[in-house]
Amino acid sequence: MRLSTKSRFAVTAMIDIALQGNAGPVSLADIGMRHKISVSYLEQLFSRLRQSGLVESTRGPGGGYSLGRATQSISVADIIGAIEAHPRKPGKSGQAFAEEHEGPGAWMTQELWAALNVRMVEHMQSISLRHLASEQRAKGVKVEPRAAKRGVYAAPKAKPVFSSAPNSVFALGRSLLGSR
Repeated sequence: MRLSTKSRFAVTAMIDIALQGNAGPVSLADIGMRHKISVSYLEQLFSRLRQSGLVESTRGPGGGYSLGRATQSISVADIIGAIEAHPRKPGKSGQAFAEEHEGPGAWMTQELWAALNVRMVEHMQSISLRHLASEQRAKGVKVEPRAAKRGVYAAPKAKPVFSSAPNSVFALGRSLLGSR
């Protein structure tokens, strides 16, 4: 299992959604602002998370992403597995794959790396999203309220200004005739 920046950002974003709790769907723009991650990058990550059933999307105003399952049933391994899904080419043994990608003799340590990978996956499966979110709450991380809605709103109407002076030639003429 690979651990990359994509995985780290995906876990961070999932913790953010878990911290929001029942506040409704969380927009990618809000997550991006809080964690300084571009929205287009988050879109790529959430596409994979949605395909794996870890998040659900809500379209339209007030839409965003919410968790697809309960926080205790989502593990770090689930999140990373959804992001780093790179299956090996079928029909290749571990030795053939190692020799092709790492050179001859790499298969000698293949068992060591496979055992380490199994331990790493077991450890990540033991860490739930609920546990990570509760750790963040214990550290004092505050849940930010939803960002103010952006949009086009009607500007408050100003009171019209009435002038007692004439505003056209005809009004000037009438005012002069009326003053006699």
